[in-house]
Amino acid sequence: MDPERVVYPLMKYVVLGPAMRVAFLPRVSGLRNVPRTGPVILAANHLAFIDSFVLPLIVPRRVHFLGKHEYFTGTGVKGQATATFFRGVGAIAVDRSGGRAALDALDTCASVLERGGVFAIHPEGTRSPDGRLYRGRTGVARLAMRTGAPVVPVAIKGTDRVQPRGQVVPKPGRIEVRIGEPMRFAGRDAGMPRGKVARVVTDEIMEAIQSLSGQEYVDDYAPRPAGTP
Repeated sequence: MDPERVVYPLMKYVVLGPAMRVAFLPRVSGLRNVPRTGPVILAANHLAFIDSFVLPLIVPRRVHFLGKHEYFTGTGVKGQATATFFRGVGAIAVDRSGGRAALDALDTCASVLERGGVFAIHPEGTRSPDGRLYRGRTGVARLAMRTGAPVVPVAIKGTDRVQPRGQVVPKPGRIEVRIGEPMRFAGRDAGMPRGKVARVVTDEIMEAIQSLSGQEYVDDYAPRPAGTP
């Protein structure tokens, strides 16, 4: 049996979903901006580990997102259970060493969109170390131009208070999710270097996220935690 078909609805509607709604009392605005059908990219800021679970909770459709390669490669019963859980909740393994591994991850994400699915991404690439919004990486723009999927900017607020960096178990507290209007970039790279256009498009997406979140913007990449490739 495909674990995703069982684990995803089980977690969303029976186990994690109800518990998260009670603990975080999410306030949501702009949900109508998420298309009910067809491919869509949800591009959100990143304040805490639980951000990746907030979007699947809020959005009615099945949401896929990136997960560290290490979540899928553990050994023994615990490792297998962890891998099954993350696959089941829609995570896609990404090897952050770059190069061919990064391109493979991009291909996998594109396949989700080409099937008409929903893919959530944090363009910053890692959690903000100080609550500010950092420069986005261009993978989100490349996906949008490659697949033609609209990008819906999302601001998540309050998750850094309920789960500060280094805290494994979140504490109760209200969070907020603001969803902006879809942005379309199909054809933007026609006749122009894709790398240059990807940078411009990514900056436009980050500007939209900032307008929703109200965060201070830092025109530099967020530093990865020590020991992270």
